[in-house]
Amino acid sequence: METLDKFDRIILNELQQNGRLTNAELAQRVGLSAAPCWRRVRALEEAGFIRGYRAEIDRHKIGLDVLAFVRLDAAQNSGELLGKLEEAIRRLPEVTSCHYISGTGTFELQVVSSDLNTFSQFARDVLINLPNVKDLHTSFSLGEVKAAGALPLGHLLPKALPTASGRKT
Repeated sequence: METLDKFDRIILNELQQNGRLTNAELAQRVGLSAAPCWRRVRALEEAGFIRGYRAEIDRHKIGLDVLAFVRLDAAQNSGELLGKLEEAIRRLPEVTSCHYISGTGTFELQVVSSDLNTFSQFARDVLINLPNVKDLHTSFSLGEVKAAGALPLGHLLPKALPTASGRKT
């Protein structure tokens, strides 16, 4: 599966909004019968477009009230040392995402914690002691404006082609 058609795009959009849709509900929303819809979902999974399904949990309801953004500077940027650091970061459940970044720093981490004291202890005892860490710089979320996990899919729509009159279709 190299390209996505309109049905695939609708399936992806619907499943991003509600991953618990039954195949019958999804097929109805997409405008397909159940069997072809199920085959398309399976093909999207096998091709890696759909990586999994999970519940979206409200972190505040489970007592994770602190969200920190930690810019982590590596002491050395050699492949082997960075690989060890990456592996150590992957093992930390408190780190919900980690990205290589441009500019100052090597990685940007999102870290959740129950409170500031717990985060502070985690930073002092764990993060700064990860292999190959030189420095940490932390910013805290003061409020969430948007935290949607759904990806925009508009760029997957076919581009409008100009007509003879110059207008796009």
